[in-house]
Order: sequence, then structure tokens, then C-alpha cells
Amino acid sequence: MADVSDVVQRSMSINEKLGPRLQAAAEQNAILRIGWTNAGDPVPKNGELGLCPALPKGSRIRALGVLGSWVSAFGKGGSFTVQGDAGSFLGAANDGTTIVCERMAANFTGYKMRSGIITVLDGCGNDTGACMEGGILVVRGAAGQRIGGGMQDGLIVVHGDVGADPGAGMQGGRIIINGRCPTPPPGVVLRPLSAKEVKEINILLDDETLHVPGDAVCLTPQEGLNVESFGHTVSAGDLSQVGLLGYKNPQLPSYATVDTVALVGISEEVQSLALPLPMLPFVETASSMETDATGDEIAMEVLNRHPVMTSSEPRPVDVLLIRESNLLDVGEELPTAGGFGIDFDNLPNMNAEEIDGFLVALRSLAKEHAPVIFVQGISRIQSLHQRAEYHSADVAMARIEDGSGISEAAALPMTGRSKKANITTASVQTGFLLGFAANGHDLAVLVASGANIVSCEAPMADGMDIAYWLQGTQEELAQHLRRIGVDSIDLLDRSHLRALDHETAAVSGLRLSGYDRPLPHWFAR
Repeated sequence: MADVSDVVQRSMSINEKLGPRLQAAAEQNAILRIGWTNAGDPVPKNGELGLCPALPKGSRIRALGVLGSWVSAFGKGGSFTVQGDAGSFLGAANDGTTIVCERMAANFTGYKMRSGIITVLDGCGNDTGACMEGGILVVRGAAGQRIGGGMQDGLIVVHGDVGADPGAGMQGGRIIINGRCPTPPPGVVLRPLSAKEVKEINILLDDETLHVPGDAVCLTPQEGLNVESFGHTVSAGDLSQVGLLGYKNPQLPSYATVDTVALVGISEEVQSLALPLPMLPFVETASSMETDATGDEIAMEVLNRHPVMTSSEPRPVDVLLIRESNLLDVGEELPTAGGFGIDFDNLPNMNAEEIDGFLVALRSLAKEHAPVIFVQGISRIQSLHQRAEYHSADVAMARIEDGSGISEAAALPMTGRSKKANITTASVQTGFLLGFAANGHDLAVLVASGANIVSCEAPMADGMDIAYWLQGTQEELAQHLRRIGVDSIDLLDRSHLRALDHETAAVSGLRLSGYDRPLPHWFAR
């Protein structure tokens, strides 16, 4: 069996070779083939994943063999045919590509697709058509559980039996089933098709072998009350009860220069992003970091040199955070970003092979050697660190506000223990995604506790206000470093930290101020 790294390297190589040829082949109306020699002899692929992301209009690809996950994702046009089986997330975030899988496809086929046509000719796995926003998905053969789960629009046609919970959580669209269908879950209505609907659907399918008979059934969402979400439990505290103690070195002069710079990505292979301070602010749209030419020149300089993490419109220095809400825009926006993050809390659960496929597709679209950040809730910190280590992510960032209510102080020892147990690669950095806007004190505390990068939502939306916030935070951080007596954030460690109250000492394991040692229960076995 091929080594995982070999499969990833082969897949990246295929994408690199195909990239420059796609546009020329589209102009010549030529078909590019994967799985054949130049002489036309078949050499079927075996497990290659993440192939052909963001296919442009006019491109035509034909692949032979058993392919892995995230094949032909983020498509914008053209056609892709698999003469064989396909793994999970085939055609995910499709927005115009015509995809045909001549055998079986695995889970999440057509996930989050907006337009285009996907046809699977020998059955598919669970969650097929999940979160669809449009387009047509046709399956000949049995389909797994939760087909069309959470779909908002579009058409799914299944010529075969479906598993449990068909259409679970669907808000729009139609699921046509020409086979056995179990009782749908609450909120989903099972009804017969009208003659008009049958005619309309068969015109859309435009293939007599896939036409829907009059006795097929249709699943649609039930009209009812829309209940607003009340959010989730937030953190029980902040870092205000953790003190910074300068006991080893004398205080530095107020005019002394201190180093507050941090890097996102420290391995030799990655193109690092330089941060003026160890904070990667989150802004929903990176265009808010741009100001007009009449603005304050110093503020404009601050904005231009400070990377952010964003959901849309990234600049060349920014990190694009990828989640379900912006998955359809990845093909257009990722090539302009300086790096990317994956928000595992806002995407379907993926196994190691599926993450590899996702990474191959994303890295094929991103700038060469762009840094990668994994983001996941603090309550799953061990899983986050294991994934970051296994998949060679550059930063493992724990989200504090994950609904568990775990406080920042309690997150410090959790992260430290997990890092020690699960991360052996020196180039894998750790960080926190806070639920509040960090100040200089917070940054110093978190860096001293072992974090490399801190992210938080910017407390304002206007670019000029963000610039003043960043500059003020950097000055405050510098003041703390001078007071402590260190000239670089790299010199901070846990010996500089003290818990200012009993509760903070109890959950953090830090030395209690005055007592000057951790509470006794931290020594218990």
C-alpha cells in the first residue's frame, strides 16, 4: 500500500502539471486525461486526492481509477468525468462544473454546491447533497443516510433506496426518490409528484435513462415556525486575574527598544507572515483594512504591514479562514491570500484521508508554501494538536468560545499538557482564538504561557480605528516588556506569571501571588 505522503505528493504533482495546461486545452476544446500514458495506455490512479480544484469554464478532464477525497471541488465550469470510484466530497462547493462518476462515490458528494450537475452512476455514501444551495445532483443506486441534509435549494434525484433521515434539516429544494424511502424526520414532508413536476424534472435531466417515473416521491421542507438561535455558553472569565511579574531583571528604560515581532510559520519550507505583534486580528472582510489616500499616513502604514485573518477579500499578507459560509468563494479568493486557515468547527467532520484531500486542493490553489492554520475548539484541543502534527500544519489555534464555557485561565494548562503529549515537531506553533479583543497584557500573558500566535476579533470595523487599536496594543505590550525587564517577547515564560486570586490559581496551575507556588492539588497524582 502506498505511503500517505507519496499519495499527497503524487496528487500535488498532477495538479501542478495540469494547471498551466487547462486554459490552453479549453481554448482548443481538448480533453486532458489522468490515468493514461501519452501513448494512450491505461495506468489507473489509486487514491490520488484533491485533484483538479476550481476547474475553469471550458476545461474538460477525464480520470481513470479509484480517486480519493475532495476531487473536482470549487469548480467554476467545464466538465470532469471519473471512470471509476471517487472518495468523499466529490464536487464539493461546485459552482458550474458538470461532474460524472461512473461508479460509486463516498460521503458528502456535492456538499455545499451552488450550481452545475453531478451524476453518480453506482450509488453514494452518507450526507450526499448536504447543504446544497442549488444545482442538480443525480444518483443511480443506493444512497446513504441524511441525503440532502441541511440543503437550502437545488434538486436531488435518487434512482434507488435511501438511508435513514432523508432531508434532515432541509430548508429548501427538492429530493426526488425513485426507490424505498424511510419515514422522513420532523420538518420534512413526503408527497407524490405532480405530472407537471415529473415533466419539468425530466426536461432538466435531459437523459432518458435517468428520467423520473410518475410514482416517485418528493421530499420538501415543512413550513413552520423559525426559531432563532440563542447562541452558546461563553467563557467564564478573561485574563485580568493573571499578573505579569518582573522579578529576575531590572526594569528597562521607557525609551528602550523591545522586540514584539512574531511569525506565522517558522519551518524552512514555509513563506512566513511577519506580525508586528503576536496577534492576528480577525476581520470579516479584509477590505476594511484599506483606507483612502487622504487618511492618516501612519495609520495606513500600520494597516498595510499588519496581516489579519479574514473570511473574504484577503490581501497578499492575510490569512483566509475557510469555513462552510465561504467555501464557494475559495477558488477565487485563496490565490490572493498569504496563507489559509481551516475552521474545523464549521465544516463537516473529516478523517485523515479527507483532510489530506482538502489540503491538497487548497494548497494547489494557494500561493506556494503558504502557511496553514488549523482552528478548533478548546474542548477538542488534543484532536487539534494531533491533526496539526500529522498533517504538518504551521499553527494549531484553539478557539476559546466553543460553547464549553472553559475559561482562558483553564485553557492554559490544557493546551500545555496537550502540546507536550501530541506535538513533537518544533515547527508546529500553537495559539488561541479569543472571544474578546485582546490588549497588550493579554498578549504578554498568553505568550508567556507558551502560545505563539493570538487571534481575536477586531473591536471595531473602521480601518482607521483598527489601526489605532493595533498601534495602542503594540505600545501597551512594549510597556509591559520594559516593566518586566525583557527586550523581546521570546524571553517571556511561565515564571513571569502569577495568579492574582485563588480561583485563577486553582484552574490554571499558575503560582498564586503571595503564596508564590501552585496550589497543592496541582502536585497530586
